[in-house]
Amino acid sequence: MKLDPPPVALLASGQFPERDPSTLPLLDSPADGIPPVISTRAALDNAVASLREGHGPVAVDAERASGFRYGQRAFLVQLRRAGAGTFLIDPEAFDDLLDVNEALADAEWILHAAHQDLPCLRELELQPNKLFDTELAARLAGLPRVGLAYVTETMLGVRLAKEHSAADWSVRPLPQDWLNYATLDVEVLIELRDQLEMLLRGQKKWEMALEEFEYERLKPGPQPKKDPWRRTHGLHQLKDKHQILAVKELWEEREKVAQNKDRAPGRLLPDSAIIAAARNLPATVPALLRTEGFRGRLASKEARRWVTAIARARNATRFPPRTARRSTMPPPRSWNDRFPDAAERYQTARWRLERDADALGMPLENLLAPATLKEISWQPPEELTLDSVSERLRELHAREWQIRRTAAVITVAFLEPEPLADAS
Repeated sequence: MKLDPPPVALLASGQFPERDPSTLPLLDSPADGIPPVISTRAALDNAVASLREGHGPVAVDAERASGFRYGQRAFLVQLRRAGAGTFLIDPEAFDDLLDVNEALADAEWILHAAHQDLPCLRELELQPNKLFDTELAARLAGLPRVGLAYVTETMLGVRLAKEHSAADWSVRPLPQDWLNYATLDVEVLIELRDQLEMLLRGQKKWEMALEEFEYERLKPGPQPKKDPWRRTHGLHQLKDKHQILAVKELWEEREKVAQNKDRAPGRLLPDSAIIAAARNLPATVPALLRTEGFRGRLASKEARRWVTAIARARNATRFPPRTARRSTMPPPRSWNDRFPDAAERYQTARWRLERDADALGMPLENLLAPATLKEISWQPPEELTLDSVSERLRELHAREWQIRRTAAVITVAFLEPEPLADAS
């Protein structure tokens, strides 16, 4: 398909022309057709050999079954490399994909929103030695939206069919139209990467992007949440200590069952059912089954388990705190009245950094992570100098390009903070 991207010079100036997607050509079928899904060792060995003999970067994507299966593992891995072609691999058929990783050791990997896919790829022993993240590149370049469809329309002048991103990718066999969608997801990434590199170079942001890609590549995966049961939607409605403990007991029991059955917890028992049961504390199976959310087959099948969990909460003598213990740093919304010095530092620095981010043509959160700005505003160095602020930012995992861009602004803002009424 002949592509019609806008001139890079126009994009580099920060002008991103709005296009009516319906007027753009639709990329609805892969150039080389839909490859077969690889699920045997022989087919995987052939793919590994082809990928090793290919050249240039490799486009990578993964499809999960979020909301259907337990956890965030990949149920399909897509790869495309010049000189090799496109490959669709069923990771459920293999213990790991280490051979694929070794074949691509010298290649740059192109992913869109790498923070979403890298954790599930690592579970398969897939880890790039060099990364290009097209979503992150689009953010740094200042594109107003960074979804793959929009970035493809803006940078390549083509409309990408997006239909099955929220599907249950654990089903087998996978429908052909789903495989068509999965193949298209890596069809455009290599050319998209090249266009974004030209754009970033034109904006003098290429070195920034390289630091960001490397940070994203090496960043640890998400850490387990403390007291994850407290994230149950509707918990704030409950005040009684037995009710709050019942939420904890039901949540943890649901987690065990969901993991054992390989089901998404919310499909097994919705949060609303946990809250309803915790509010009423039913003592018998019939009473539980009259509770909203427990009438479905999956919920009612484990009814005795749920009743037992509720009984533990009803009969308990020790209880968790009603609310989670806060970190040492309170939320900034409370600083104005209680910690005005921190509030003035934070608001002055944020206001000035927002101006700089606008001038750079990128969101403030890419110039400096909001959590980093809050932390240094709450606990700045004892002696405010450019060197001490730079070191503190480094401790908070800011990248060197960010430190060069923000340390002086933050130092001056902290030395001469503006009154709250004026800094807003």
